[in-house]
Amino acid sequence: MPLEPWGPGTASCIWRFNSLYWQALSHWEQFTGREYERALPGGTSDARNTAAVRELILELFKIWDDLDARGALPAELYVVELGVGNGGQARAWLDEFVALSRAHHRDYYRRLHYLMGDYSPHVLGRARQAVAHHGEHVTSLVVDATRPSESLGFLRGKAFLVYISNVYDNLPTDEVAHLGGRTYLNQVRAYLPRAAAGALAERVGASPAEVPAVLGKLLKLGPELASEAMPVQLPTPEDAVEFWRQAWAELRLAERYVPIGGLDLYQVAPDVDGEMLRPLLESGEDIRMHVNNGTVASFVDTLRLLHPYGKLISHDLFVTDVGAYRTAFKGPGKYEGSVVCWLNGPLLAHIGRRMGYDVQYAPFAHRTGTNIVTMTAQARD
Repeated sequence: MPLEPWGPGTASCIWRFNSLYWQALSHWEQFTGREYERALPGGTSDARNTAAVRELILELFKIWDDLDARGALPAELYVVELGVGNGGQARAWLDEFVALSRAHHRDYYRRLHYLMGDYSPHVLGRARQAVAHHGEHVTSLVVDATRPSESLGFLRGKAFLVYISNVYDNLPTDEVAHLGGRTYLNQVRAYLPRAAAGALAERVGASPAEVPAVLGKLLKLGPELASEAMPVQLPTPEDAVEFWRQAWAELRLAERYVPIGGLDLYQVAPDVDGEMLRPLLESGEDIRMHVNNGTVASFVDTLRLLHPYGKLISHDLFVTDVGAYRTAFKGPGKYEGSVVCWLNGPLLAHIGRRMGYDVQYAPFAHRTGTNIVTMTAQARD
């Protein structure tokens, strides 16, 4: 049973499910009885690592010391974290920052402004509690990761560090393919198997044909408002969450290839056209790869926030060799209640170079046996 018409991956309702997960995360966690980070391998994020935090702060101190010696250090020092999780990273970073400032006899903490940005108000609220002891040094904002400057535009050219962990892999993406000398867009259509649609219909006292409409209203309104708008089908928010979880568990994607008339006609993100894909698509044998449209938009927008000596650091699931797309499946996949895709590292590096930034990838240095890769982007000298 189709839930939508054919279209590019970024337009699929799977990303509405993804948005609902973060907007209504408290309901999901109440139902499952665990915080979402417990669903990560090992029950924690690779980025929450004291050694990595210390190394990062000492690098900042070196930059600031040099600027201070030249009388060029701003009075206010801005650090941004996007995707704050439960606040563990912010707490570890700020606590270590205070300790190192004292150990190195620096007054940088007095001048520090740590900005936490996240799409989920529930996540932000929990993170604020974790760093409450740092008081006025911390500001939290609801931020759309694909357009960070909408909330953080006042930082343009001022951020010495933008830190992003496990956010990019959760942003909308198309897929493109180069097969037999032609370029295609991979269109998708979400659907429910007929048996699953029948079981969902029985649960809400509706016909199978009515299931897409009920689900669509739930995705638009969230569990609380949906239960008020549809008291017969979804009497309580808990009923709405159970319906949502069952639908998500059964959802599938059909796919088809549609020729692209020309890469110049395809828009990757604002200010980034499809020609950026050509070197990768025409790099050798047939290939199908992610465009990571949401990530590209976020990446380009975030670079504009950086101070000339600033740095963007992201810990995430990066493909670092385009050839990996020829040998392994890289998503989209269902992860807990959200969508996860690996990230086209060579594409981000290519775009970064065009903007005057050096983009490097390295295995996460402080834990073995992890898929997490660290991306670093900073202006070229």
